[in-house]
Amino acid sequence: MPINALSNRISTVFSTMLKSVGKQMDHRRLTNYIITINQKESTEEILSELSHCLKDILNYRLFAFVIQQKSNVNIWLDPRIYKQSLEELVIKDFNIKDRTNINYLNYTFSPEETENKEEEKKFSMENLSSYEINEDDYFARVYMITKKGMLDFHDDEIDMILRTTQTAISRQIDMKKLSDAASIDPLTQCYNRREFETQLKRSVSNALRHKKELSVFMFDLDHFKNINDTYGHQAGDLVLQRVSALVRDDMRTGDILARYGGEEFIAILPETNKQKAMELANRIRGDIASRRIKVDGEEIRVTASFGVADLGRSSDINKLVHDADAMMYKAKLNGRNTVMPGLIKVCPSVDSKQKVKS
Repeated sequence: MPINALSNRISTVFSTMLKSVGKQMDHRRLTNYIITINQKESTEEILSELSHCLKDILNYRLFAFVIQQKSNVNIWLDPRIYKQSLEELVIKDFNIKDRTNINYLNYTFSPEETENKEEEKKFSMENLSSYEINEDDYFARVYMITKKGMLDFHDDEIDMILRTTQTAISRQIDMKKLSDAASIDPLTQCYNRREFETQLKRSVSNALRHKKELSVFMFDLDHFKNINDTYGHQAGDLVLQRVSALVRDDMRTGDILARYGGEEFIAILPETNKQKAMELANRIRGDIASRRIKVDGEEIRVTASFGVADLGRSSDINKLVHDADAMMYKAKLNGRNTVMPGLIKVCPSVDSKQKVKS
């Protein structure tokens, strides 16, 4: 046999052996990752483990995960990817009509990526691979650029990884639905008071840990008893439903709205200073006042009084809620259908024990 032919044959045999060994090593690691992914309890933890798995097996260069639930699209993005390059692709792949529905979330990257963080870069579409996950409750895609060549068995491994991720995310969504059912006010579909307290503790803890601003606003529907007395309790329930839906539409994705009791609501505004919270509250106040709610041929007009407070230097959760409640009380004394502290109006000091009818 000629030397060249023998050399080629030996190279082919060794190449096949190396692929087989690599495949066995990958499968051992893959099994461990599959077990770990299935043990995660949140979408962030699942995606973090998914990114580590793909990094370990495929040594990807850039990575992004996009998930769409109803109209909202959340993107976990490698900070080195040029946002505009990916966003245009996501808009096309997910048929997005409104860019405001796109939310960029924190991407958990490995320590070596943090240390060697490259500048944000554009990437060639020719080098980009994408894989989709399609479920009844959500649609998702993984976008990836790999450093090393893809072998035939890598497609099977990616399929196994994504099937595992799909199962884990679907289970997490189902668990969240069950949890939400116990924490949601059935009439308004806002969080109930108990869940609000849990969310507020978590939000305050995050704000203090990351040195971020945090504000809340509380509002109460003015003269709500008159609506029940004049139009009936069913009409009152409809007003609560319509107003709470309006407020949720005006708030950002990360904001939290809860029914605090009766016709009182309270909102948590992460990464928002007091001035911005007052501006948001005033905009919502105006939207509520301009809305006409039709009930059995009648048009009901409703207004709301808002109180705003911020975390400031204090970590006292009870004081934060108390301050918002006190400001809402002043808003009622200041003529209702207003926000306190106000951007223009100044409310005189009042006796906190004085009672005001809602």
